[in-house]
Amino acid sequence: MDSSDEEKDGVSGNHIPKDLSCLASKGEKFVDAVLNGQNELCLENFRMDKSIFYKLCEMLQVKGLLRHTNRIKIEEQLAIFVFIIGHNLRTRAVQELFRYSGETISRHFNNVLNAILSISMDYFQPPGSEVPPKILEDPRFHPYFKDCVGAVDSIHVPVTVGVDEQGPFRNKNGLISQNVLAACSFDLKFCYVLAGWEGSATDSQVFNSAITRRNRLQVPEGKYYLVDSKFPNVPGFVAPYSNTPYHSKEFPSGYNPQHAGELFNHRHSLLHSISNRTFGALKARFPILMSAPSYPLQTQVKLVVATCALHNYIRSEKPDDWIFKTYEEGMSFRMEESLPLEKEVLPMTHVESHTQPLDLTFYADEIAIASRLRDSIATEMWNGYIQGLPSHVDFFS
Repeated sequence: MDSSDEEKDGVSGNHIPKDLSCLASKGEKFVDAVLNGQNELCLENFRMDKSIFYKLCEMLQVKGLLRHTNRIKIEEQLAIFVFIIGHNLRTRAVQELFRYSGETISRHFNNVLNAILSISMDYFQPPGSEVPPKILEDPRFHPYFKDCVGAVDSIHVPVTVGVDEQGPFRNKNGLISQNVLAACSFDLKFCYVLAGWEGSATDSQVFNSAITRRNRLQVPEGKYYLVDSKFPNVPGFVAPYSNTPYHSKEFPSGYNPQHAGELFNHRHSLLHSISNRTFGALKARFPILMSAPSYPLQTQVKLVVATCALHNYIRSEKPDDWIFKTYEEGMSFRMEESLPLEKEVLPMTHVESHTQPLDLTFYADEIAIASRLRDSIATEMWNGYIQGLPSHVDFFS
């Protein structure tokens, strides 16, 4: 990649924070200063603990995905990548900090991105068969949702494309984005991510692709994910009742549910909110996803998958990481409506273009079975509710 490529292949920000500039001006190399300093310095700059950072370096080296060069060690290569995605800065803006040319910064950024993608599938694991503790330990959810393994949702991630390509990527809000679908576990991890769909694609199109493509979203036998009203109620995916309030804000203060559908929808929304918190933690750690970076489209799609994989890696290694603690159960987090995010889990080497609508391939009897499952959950939940287990006072708790 030459210098002209680098100038159009940067990230959205222009300036490095003043405190980082001061750190670099002391004469010590920036990466050395961070890795030889307090752990908090690594957390702030490289978005993870030092021990986790070094372990990732070793893993990428052992797998032959990265190697030391005459000038730049693997630690510096990884630092360049995570610093850019963790601070949303242009490649040019970090040249002074790292003391390398724009071409060198860009080359190692892309090398690390591809290395992370190569191991991404190791960190997107399907859910297990056990009942998640979040459900098992809460009488509002157990035993009713005992077969639920997580939540599926979609978001729009801003993208940069050429003027002649903007039409398909312009979403219903008029913004240029990619539509990303993800399946999340109740442990704030991504089980599956599908990125790269044009912003104009409907949620049902992306969902259809996720469940029918070769690398499809698979649901364990006898289990299901929760989906919101954007998606259909079909085998493996339980949606809320339509024409019934769903979120707590849709109910007046002090209101008690009047029928099984209202109670079901409210508790469904409480569980489904895990997707908001998972996306929130992802964007808080890697703000490059909050604005449209000026990379080629293929790189922008890869970044979604790579950041989700790194999110899962850090969650596995350091579950009490400060960002995860912020978005743990109990935090009231609401997704920003102006920044829709959506994802896909693909260890892909190219970006697929999806423009044709896909039809769901479920038979009428399968849809009827899915409806009966939802009705049975709602009925059992309502019966427990009116018997005082839990009491009416706990509806909005």
